[in-house]
Amino acid sequence: MHINKVVIQNFRLLKNSTLELEKEKKKDLSLLIGRNNSGKTSFIVLFEKFLKNKSSNFSFDDFSLDLRKKLLDFNDETNEFDLSIKLIIEISYTKEDSLENISDLILDLDPSMNIVKVLFECIVDKKFLLEELTKIKDGKEQFVKKNISSFLNVNTYVFSEDSDLQKENRNNLIKKDNKTIDRLINFQVIHARREVTSSESGQGAKKVLSNLTTTYFNRENKTLPDQLDVINSSIIDMDRTLNDNYSTYFNDFLNNAKEFLDLDDLKVISDLQSKEILSNHSRVVYGSDQDNLPEHLNGLGYMNILYLLLNLEIKKHYFLEHKKEINLLFIEEPEAHTHPQMQYIFIDKVKNVLSGIKNLQTFISTHSAHIVKNSNFEDIRYFKRDKTHKNIEIKNFYSDLKKKYHDDDPDKDKAEKAHFKFLNQYLSIASSELFFAEKIIFIEGTTEKLLLPYFIDEYDKINKETPDYIKLSSQNISIIEVGANAKAFRHFLEFLDIKTLIITDIDTTKKTIKPSEEDKEKISYPSSSVAEGSHTSNYTLKYYLKAPEYINKEEFKIWFDKLKKDNLQDDSSIIKVSYQIDENGYHARSFEDAFIATNIDVIKENKEALEGLQKIEQLDVLSNFYDLTEQILKPKGKSEFASSILWLALSEDVEWNIPLYIKQGLAWIAKK
Repeated sequence: MHINKVVIQNFRLLKNSTLELEKEKKKDLSLLIGRNNSGKTSFIVLFEKFLKNKSSNFSFDDFSLDLRKKLLDFNDETNEFDLSIKLIIEISYTKEDSLENISDLILDLDPSMNIVKVLFECIVDKKFLLEELTKIKDGKEQFVKKNISSFLNVNTYVFSEDSDLQKENRNNLIKKDNKTIDRLINFQVIHARREVTSSESGQGAKKVLSNLTTTYFNRENKTLPDQLDVINSSIIDMDRTLNDNYSTYFNDFLNNAKEFLDLDDLKVISDLQSKEILSNHSRVVYGSDQDNLPEHLNGLGYMNILYLLLNLEIKKHYFLEHKKEINLLFIEEPEAHTHPQMQYIFIDKVKNVLSGIKNLQTFISTHSAHIVKNSNFEDIRYFKRDKTHKNIEIKNFYSDLKKKYHDDDPDKDKAEKAHFKFLNQYLSIASSELFFAEKIIFIEGTTEKLLLPYFIDEYDKINKETPDYIKLSSQNISIIEVGANAKAFRHFLEFLDIKTLIITDIDTTKKTIKPSEEDKEKISYPSSSVAEGSHTSNYTLKYYLKAPEYINKEEFKIWFDKLKKDNLQDDSSIIKVSYQIDENGYHARSFEDAFIATNIDVIKENKEALEGLQKIEQLDVLSNFYDLTEQILKPKGKSEFASSILWLALSEDVEWNIPLYIKQGLAWIAKK
């Protein structure tokens, strides 16, 4: 028995959001990820409001933005059902499951129908609210904002068809009480607001872990007293010792009280209780017996992990004790204050601690690329704003994205499948941070990786006085080195709707025909200057800018001419490909070519300090920048060249010019 689908309507950003799980088998773990303010916390909070608090604890701000105006204008014509906050869970069960606690929710006795639909609803009491509004002459909107909580009812129903939720069919809804749901579902949550604090915090915050051990012990003492006999026996022995001491210490007091009140058998006795002792006189420490540290002097990362592990044990015992058919555990952002390596192994630790709990479904919300990296991508549910920005879509990352990597052409479809396989493996070993980036810059190699942060810093300085300019260095931009593999990311970028700049090279080649030994023409495409080029070897350009097959020679020539003139653009509004363009009358072929052309005078001034160069005397001889780059750059000197450029900029304050194509790309990615 398990939950296979969750639908949320009218709650904050979750205007109409559906999370799909698996119908046929239980999804043990679901990873809820997405950028900031994408509804992940709201998803958890709504479950807690309906399943934990069980009262009308909703406020005006809990309603979706576009519904608030209707609430403020509430009148006789208002359809309160359209405004209600809804949580719908769909439960799958099989004949192997115990139906004892779900039987009251089953509406269809057909054995082939093994689905139960439960509606939790927070709805305005229309009659009550209208009665109160008639008493108010001024400030009705303010009254609604402040007091709407008093006019909300929370109810639970089961239903068969989605159409039953419509106003005219609501008589098909069958109302159920909280006890029925409680018998079926055990809901537990570990929030991100954990009050785990450093040694700089006040005294009241210093024993969070110790207080939690108290909770854990007292629960065990209540439910499993036989297993704690040693501790309890020690307390009884202590009681006897204190009784003897008390009779001596309080002797005068007791004699006076007996005489004054005429009481024969007044005593002061020890009444130690394990829960009180542990609460006030136990603490979590770290270190050896001689040199231990109190919990508040541990690092925040250790504090957080210890707190999580102890809380997991407590939740585990809740589940094992009550043995309900559906167990739900929500963990909110476990990565807080935690070292990346700890984050990386956290998922495995959770699975290990919680193993053995029947019918457990765990939902973890996270912003941690390390947690995602060590997870199964089939577990990911990605939260993103839709195109209207008024609702959150919840995507099944793996299955929904896989459908995008498809083409009707068999050869292209094979390539798309290879792209998807590469993407999955790449995200697993390299760059899970892409899931959380607001923007992305893809670069090809080490040279750009070394110098792009410097270019970004320089671009920020150039534009610091520009009105409304937001520094690139302060934006959440991931810079990722992907080599020639940017083609594999296209559907991924569109799926997550992330604005992306791809910086690459035009990589022109020239078709060359030579006779072979058998008097047959041998065709090759060696590198060439842009001026002489007839083709490009750059697959990223051909893929994103949709190059026609070369078999259509005239069509390809038109495309290539547009490429050189920078007259091509990707179809997607969120993707821009930047490559070398004409600058000051010269069109470079590569980054090094463009950089040398743009900075020739500065390079001449610093030629002795630049690494990765050879034949530097050619700087004063050759005027063709393509030939010059070929002559002076060592065959394996690109990284050395880039490193020395950066060294001179940072240590000697040498100012370098940013090649135009990179500057234009940065201008595009800087915009909202």
